Amino acid sequence: MPHRDEPDLAALLAEGYLGAVWLTGQAPSRDLRRGRYTRDSMTHPGKMLPTIPRYAIRTYTQPGDVVLDPMAGIGTTVIEAMYLGRHGIGVEYEPGWVAHATDNIRRAEQAGAPGRGEICHGDSTTLPSLLPSSMRGQVSLVITSPPYGSSTHGHVRTPGPRRGKVRKIHHKYGDADNLAYRDQGELADGFTAILTGCRQLLRSGGHVVVTARPYRRHGELIDIPGMVTAAGVNAGLELVEECVALICGVRDGVIIPRASFFQQKNIRDAIATGDPQWLLQHEDVLILRTPLADSELQARPSAARPGGSAGRDGASGGAA
Repeated sequence: MPHRDEPDLAALLAEGYLGAVWLTGQAPSRDLRRGRYTRDSMTHPGKMLPTIPRYAIRTYTQPGDVVLDPMAGIGTTVIEAMYLGRHGIGVEYEPGWVAHATDNIRRAEQAGAPGRGEICHGDSTTLPSLLPSSMRGQVSLVITSPPYGSSTHGHVRTPGPRRGKVRKIHHKYGDADNLAYRDQGELADGFTAILTGCRQLLRSGGHVVVTARPYRRHGELIDIPGMVTAAGVNAGLELVEECVALICGVRDGVIIPRASFFQQKNIRDAIATGDPQWLLQHEDVLILRTPLADSELQARPSAARPGGSAGRDGASGGAA
């Protein structure tokens, strides 16, 4: 199965430049979640790799800081914040995923995670009204990801003894009012409203980390990363860095794809029709920040590029 070699990424990796390239796909997702998440919560159609919030939390926060995910799903950001000694807060629109996130928080508490976690049900386009007023200006880091349409690649079920088609399950969001079902303009407006709410909760100089990737709808490439950047700027945030979080493994300079059955099938079908598409091996990571107050700008020394020792620690792909 052909896949994209990504020579520019390979060159960055060879130089050890881990600030821009996060080695977050070194282990399969199921291994990264083993022991921390309930089996039932694996049915969510759009889970973030746990190593992505682990890396971001280590890089942009300190123990005891508040970390928020306004589109929390099964609570991946919240759980990883708890295990790293932070206070994780999640907001989720669909009550079913709120229940799964609650189970995962309880599991982390029982396992002795040193941080705190909480999840609330609500529409994050009205975010400030969902949390206590005392939270304004207290959040150090927001980590989230917008949906890539209403349907994902989900899980594969192969035919049994009787022959039949390979089918997918757990590939759709449940609520038709979810932003995943909106058109591109409505998604952009909704995500801008979410980031605007986050802006009110963030402390001065607090960061927002958003993972996104382009996807194809009826053959047309949809620029989700571009939409995220525009939403952040419109929400009063400033773009400070663009990174790459690998969803593939890298062994001895060779990329190890972790694409789903349907991703591979779609690429094969496109190539067969003369459309030279490639398997995506990474998520774009857009890092935004609230503007610093004048007093902080004068007091703060020239900042080193994020990702030094914290980044190397978080990029290993192992458990935090």
